[in-house]
Amino acid sequence: MPQKPRIILTQALPLDVHQSLADQFDLITVSARPVRADFLAAADGAVAIVPCPGDRFDAAVIASLPASVRGLASYSVGLDHIDLSAARDRGLIVTNTPDVLTDATADLAVHLILSATRGASEAEADLRGGRWAGWRPDHVMGIGLQGRTLGLLGYGRIGAAVAKRAVAFGLKVVHYDHRGRGPVDDYSVPIASLEQFWAVSDILSLHAPSTDATRHIINRQTIEMMKKGVVLINTARGDLVDDSAVIAAAQSGHISAIGLDVYAGEPQLDPRYCDLPNATLLPHIGSSTAEARQAMGAKVLANLVAITGGMTPPDRVV
Repeated sequence: MPQKPRIILTQALPLDVHQSLADQFDLITVSARPVRADFLAAADGAVAIVPCPGDRFDAAVIASLPASVRGLASYSVGLDHIDLSAARDRGLIVTNTPDVLTDATADLAVHLILSATRGASEAEADLRGGRWAGWRPDHVMGIGLQGRTLGLLGYGRIGAAVAKRAVAFGLKVVHYDHRGRGPVDDYSVPIASLEQFWAVSDILSLHAPSTDATRHIINRQTIEMMKKGVVLINTARGDLVDDSAVIAAAQSGHISAIGLDVYAGEPQLDPRYCDLPNATLLPHIGSSTAEARQAMGAKVLANLVAITGGMTPPDRVV
């Protein structure tokens, strides 16, 4: 029987995903946080690696990979954990798992909007902490959504899916897309300038990639352009926001509530977020549904089959 191609997993994947890969490949699971000598030793002879978000494959790591490694089949849509230029220079194939996380992430963004605007985390903390003494008229006063304006920064598949859901709650939806493209639909109105976009949004939800143009786009100056009492939601990338500026604005009330699923420097986060009663904080679970994770696994499998078989992967980025 021919020997199965060796594949390195940087983390244990869901059982059904692992089994589908194990049917065709010789799998070795070894942590890449950080990449150390044991990881490189295990990767010697492997054809491909399956990294996950949070596994840092920078230029130095890519340069140190054994010559046997031909590709990185990331178990993710975003690829900011991989230095794509270094991979291209090395001749590595890089793939991702697009188009299968839209609904899961959009649902979570709406969850954060509802939680933040209604103070759900603060109310639950009161209940769990034994501080709830019964119904009272002024306990955790939230805000209604009807007639308010939801601003979407970025309008790709996920942004458009959030817009479609948001109109059912009576929200007016506008968006700004720095790329100047995105779906044309009846759910959201494009805004031509960032200054106008900041000024009209009652709730701001981030759906942009991390680039030089978007990194720390939420900062002290841009927050000052926003409405007092704006609600900030981030299910995109942690480094879109300047943590210190956002925390200061949340403390002052300029930002009335926050809902976050992503953080700069994950798994660490600025500990001051945990002291904010008006913050809903989740541990990067935007794609964490059984359906989405299985679909991601199917994408990874198809890409690995192509990489090991000398074909062009369906989701090749580099």
